[in-house]
Amino acid sequence: MPVPQINMIRTAITTAIVPQARQGPFVFHDDLPGSIAKAAGLGFDAVEIFPPSAGALDIPDIQKRIADHHLKVAALGTGAGWVIHKLTLTDPDPAIRAKAIDFIKSIIDAAAAFNAPAIIGSMQGRHADGQRDQALDLLADSLSLCATHAKRSNLPLFYEPLNRYETNLFNRQADAAAWIRSRKIANVKILADLFHMNIEESNVPAALMDVGDLLGHIHFVDSNRRAPGLGHTDFTPIVQALKSLNYKGYVSAECFPIPDSDQAAQQTINTYKTLFHS
Repeated sequence: MPVPQINMIRTAITTAIVPQARQGPFVFHDDLPGSIAKAAGLGFDAVEIFPPSAGALDIPDIQKRIADHHLKVAALGTGAGWVIHKLTLTDPDPAIRAKAIDFIKSIIDAAAAFNAPAIIGSMQGRHADGQRDQALDLLADSLSLCATHAKRSNLPLFYEPLNRYETNLFNRQADAAAWIRSRKIANVKILADLFHMNIEESNVPAALMDVGDLLGHIHFVDSNRRAPGLGHTDFTPIVQALKSLNYKGYVSAECFPIPDSDQAAQQTINTYKTLFHS
């Protein structure tokens, strides 16, 4: 049986245009046109964009720039819904949940203009003491509504398990995947972030295998949330797991711009070329 070719994997890099997220783990900040040009110049396949809102995006202008540079948009993040507005899908207040869902739907619609999925990470929220079951019911209902909305554009919705310091809902990939399957939440894929997995998983490649066909997107960064190659992660068995899964999605660098954006971007693409195109 032939081994699937890992070079089907596509490369992406993150850019944030949210002032409140300037200290966040995004390679490029603020200058979206410049970030698109730099990503293309370095040889990335796509950019992953973290916007303050759907309305803040000049979609026709971004479409033109992406096309001119022969790039794609890998995904749009929804995290500004939490960072700016403190909205979550598990808030006990139905009015706040409704605002959260509307915010996410607007990002889904904006992402659809680029044929890209939306990501739900920090907007999943947390559960209060003794309220886990209630929170998971709310999360299931909210994800289903958002995923159904994304389905109208023939796009999946990405759900990202986070580490224990950022959420107490799902921290491990297998737990999240098993829950999505057991709840029969259609059109939701897992976003596996190697930084969070470094904290929570005892075996990162095995955890990816547990996700299996639900794996939709990867934040491919090192153990210290710096560019891949600047920490202690052994990427070889991770790449082998992706080969076994015949993964064809994006590996996207959601990492700190250390020592600066340009050097982090260069380090990332150098490592990607070594791992995925050698």
